[in-house]
Parts: sequence; C-alpha cells; structure tokens
Amino acid sequence: MKTLIHIEQAIIVEGKYDKIRLKSFINGVILPTNGFGIFRDKEKCALIRHYAKTTGIIILTDSDTAGFKIRSYIKGFVSDGKIVNAYIPDVFGKEKRKLKPSKEEKLGVEGLSADIITDSLKKAGVLFSQNERTESISKMDLYEDGFIGLNNSSSRRKMLLKRLGLPELLTTASMLEVLNSMLDKDEYRKIADEVISEALVESE
Repeated sequence: MKTLIHIEQAIIVEGKYDKIRLKSFINGVILPTNGFGIFRDKEKCALIRHYAKTTGIIILTDSDTAGFKIRSYIKGFVSDGKIVNAYIPDVFGKEKRKLKPSKEEKLGVEGLSADIITDSLKKAGVLFSQNERTESISKMDLYEDGFIGLNNSSSRRKMLLKRLGLPELLTTASMLEVLNSMLDKDEYRKIADEVISEALVESE
C-alpha cells in the first residue's frame, strides 16, 4: 500500500492535472479552480470559504500571471479563515502532455516533481504526517445508503452534510470527492449508519 503525505488544510490548485499530480503523493482535500472558472463558480467559492474557516486553505497556484490573478481573487473573497500561500519556483519548460510551452514558458504545478512541490509546502510552514491510502467511498455506497436514488435522498444528503459541517448545496459529485478526502471507508460507514437511523426515526 502506497504511503502518502497527509495535509490537514484544503489545497487550492488551478486545474485537474494539478490535482492529479498532487493526488499521486498527497492525501487531503484538493480543490481545482478550473482556471478562471472560479470567477463564476459560486459553489466552489462557498466550499473554499468553508474550508478556510474550518481546516484552513493552502493556495498553490502556478507562478505565472494567471496563477497570481487567481490567487488574488481567492484572497479577496475569503474574508474569514486561515489562508496559507505556498509558492512554487519559476521552472522553465513544457509539460509532457502539451505541444507547446505556456505563454510565459513556466512549468505549472502539474509539471513539477513531488520533491519541489513538497519543498514549496514546507517553506510555507505546512506540516505533514504520513498515512496509507484506504478503500474509497464510491457512488454505489451513496446509492446503497439512500443518499442518491430515493425520493428522500435529498433530505438524507442534507443530514449527512450537516453532520460533517459541509455546505448543503454541494452537488453529489462534489460531496463524494469531499467525503473521500475527509473520511476513510470505516469512518464513512459509522456516520452513514447514524444518519440513516436518524432519517428512519424522522420518517416514522
């Protein structure tokens, strides 16, 4: 089983490839902004504000102009909570999946080694611990537990999200992603059983 670095704070990156890069060696909440998509994504902004107030957030955007614009925007709408700014160094080159380098010819988070990214996080004062990857919570788990697919699934989801201190407006896909970042399968099972029992009592 692969040993991962565990980070308590939610890490904010720009794109899905940055997230894939971090997920290869980090266990934690990793939220991509989808580039400038964050400017019009109210749900993602609400989720980032939530994590800023609870676990705190780490902003790990690219070192180019676009990355700094996104970083500045996030700092602007997060009015309450803890923000850690982690900066990657200027490394010039081209990501393997791209035909041409970026406009400023700098590698983004996705193109950097785990050692460089880890060093950037350490310089920002981020503390690490080690843990092992466990079995993931799946969409089938949510279906079998009645959080999707039933007439009362919406109310059950809201109960689960409230229990975990998460925004009730999360989509199912976002909820599943966050659950896998917050809980292992056993922890999910315990909380899900409690929510199911509570829902059954309320329906009687």
